[in-house]
This record gives sequence, structure tokens and C-alpha cells, in this order.
Amino acid sequence: MDPNRLKGKNILITGAARGMGAACAESYAAQGANVCLGDLDEAEAQKVADRINAAGNGRAVAVKMDVTKREDNASAVAAVVEAFGSINVALFNAGLNKPRFFMDIDEGNWDMIMNVNTKAMWLGMQETAKQMIAQGPMEDHPYKLINVGSIASRKPLVDVTVYCTSKYGCLALTECGALGLAEHNITVNGYAPGVVVTPLWEQLDKDLVEIGFKERKGQAYDDIVANNLVIKRVSYPEDITGTASFLASDDSDYMTGQMISIDGGWVTK
Repeated sequence: MDPNRLKGKNILITGAARGMGAACAESYAAQGANVCLGDLDEAEAQKVADRINAAGNGRAVAVKMDVTKREDNASAVAAVVEAFGSINVALFNAGLNKPRFFMDIDEGNWDMIMNVNTKAMWLGMQETAKQMIAQGPMEDHPYKLINVGSIASRKPLVDVTVYCTSKYGCLALTECGALGLAEHNITVNGYAPGVVVTPLWEQLDKDLVEIGFKERKGQAYDDIVANNLVIKRVSYPEDITGTASFLASDDSDYMTGQMISIDGGWVTK
């Protein structure tokens, strides 16, 4: 890992207290970036920031953040600027899922998932872009917004209709944002993981048993590996951080409007 690949990048990461968000924060910092970890669980985000600062490469701060509130998105962006002087990159990673069969979806389930996974991404993109536009264009490289999609951005899944809808929305925000922000020298890209062993997936595994879609804990993992994946294993956050780093780096300067699949070949089957 190049300790200078992301040197000079000041990055906001949402949902950064655990899972993929925490892994990306630590990976970014190990490559020289300064990172602001936004999360509702500020205490856990601070623990990640403390690990980063103890490692001694990039710097880290943590901020309490409800991604569904515009004012919290604006405050998080301001925290990056206050700590590091500017913002260059934002990774919109926060997300959640709560499975329901199609006829069991209610307004509460719909609103919760859509607000966190899609509305929050839109708010974050707008508030970050406002600051980037105010800073003026960088001389050599574009600003970068990175959206975390999902295999559910590409494939309909019977047990997670609302999650699929929200993640198709992430794909649309990525493509439309690329068009809408190009004039300000801001690129918008994303990546779409499959099954990543994180607290979100561990909870989903339990929920699928609870609604009767799976018979036992762990069956969801086993069935997906057996029936859907070309690479016959689930993934871990460390399988995601390389692509996340590429999208934050200068290597991706000539990309925009793209959603890269990191799903073990699921999208091909």
C-alpha cells in the first residue's frame, strides 16, 4: 500500500463507525488521507479515529451525524473544512436494510430505508458539492463524490424490494449527479458490493430467518455462495477498500457516472 497515494486528500466518510465505512477510513488514512468519520454512533467512530491517529499517517476526526438531516450533512462537511482546511472527496457509505416480502412492506419500512440509503445520499452530495463549488476548482484534479451502491443496484431480489429500490436510486444519483456536477469539475462514481461480512449483513442474515425466508442462521451466506457467486466465497471489507481507494485517488480522474460491481461475479449470473 502506497502511504502517499491519497496524500493531500481530505475525505468525509458517512457510516464510518464500523463495517465497510471504518475499513475505508483506515485504508484511506494509511495512504495519507485526512478523514472525517461521520456516524450516529460518535463513540464508535471516535474509536476508529483514535486507531487512525495512533497509526500516524493520515489524520482523523469523528463527528456525530444523522445522514437523513440536511443540517447534519452540512455540519459534517464544515467539520472536514475546519479540521483540514478543505474537502476533496466524500464517500457516502451509510446504509441499512430491513427485509420484507413485497406484500408485507409498510410505510415505516419504506421511509426508513429510502431515507437512509437514498435521500441521505442526495443530501450529502448536495451539501458537499456546495462546499466544493465555493472552494473553486482545483488546479490539476477534479473533486470526487463516491456513492456506495449494491448488487441490489443491478439485480431485483425478492426479499428486499425497498432496499433494491433505494440502491437503484443510488445508481441514478450517481449517473445524474455526474451530469449535473460536471460543470463544476466534480466527478461522481460509486461501487456496488455483493455480500460483505459486516454488521449490516449479520443483522440481515438474522432478519431473513425471522421473516421465514431462510431456515437457519448462515443459510443466506451459503445459498448465495452456492447459487449466485462466480468467486465461491463471501467478501470482507478488505475486498472493497482497493476499489474505494482507486475512486478517491487521482487514478480515477477520467471517470464519472460509473458504478463498479465488486460482487464476486453475482451480477454476471
